[in-house]
Amino acid sequence: MGDSGYVSAAPEPQPRAAGQGEASATGARRSLATALLLGGAGAAVVLLASGRTWTEGRVAGPGGTVTLEAAGGDITGVPTALAVVGLAALVAVLAARGTGRRLVALLLALSGAGAAAAAVAGAYDRAALDEAAARATGDTAARAAALTQTAWPYVTAVAALLILAAGLLALRHGSSWPTMSGRYERDGGPGARGARRAVDPDRPDELWKALDRGEDPTDRT
Repeated sequence: MGDSGYVSAAPEPQPRAAGQGEASATGARRSLATALLLGGAGAAVVLLASGRTWTEGRVAGPGGTVTLEAAGGDITGVPTALAVVGLAALVAVLAARGTGRRLVALLLALSGAGAAAAAVAGAYDRAALDEAAARATGDTAARAAALTQTAWPYVTAVAALLILAAGLLALRHGSSWPTMSGRYERDGGPGARGARRAVDPDRPDELWKALDRGEDPTDRT
């Protein structure tokens, strides 16, 4: 009678541990989805905004005042180039593992930071407008006047910060993200069948777990 009170209490910590594992997996999926959304959207906006007019000005020519415009790509090609690098790093971070993943995540973050800095600096760069003024007047000494900036360089900078945020998320949570190679192995790559655990058809929870792993619980081979 004295021993019966110690038997039933032992298994209680197990459901809690399982719940913590599921919460951790859910958090990893959410951080991954957020990083992909931020990085992809940020790179797309940077590429779009770089083709818009960043600065405007005027120059006095023989026929009167000429209005000048310079697109982001005419001022600097750095944001566009780094956005492409960021997109490549966003894909590569899923394929890399361990230290390689951290290095790619760092590259992703740096590409966003560099693109943002280049966009802000480009908003005050007058070289492209001065070149346009020289072409419009035929005078190499002509300089643009009354310079103004549109919102596009700042839109580019904000979008680049989204790429930076994606890189920081990858640095912080990337170690818990799945890899494309790991998914390949689970879905039928070399050695996948040998790594599968036997599924008890009388246990619905095991059937669901097998489906979640991408396995066919009815496959007995």
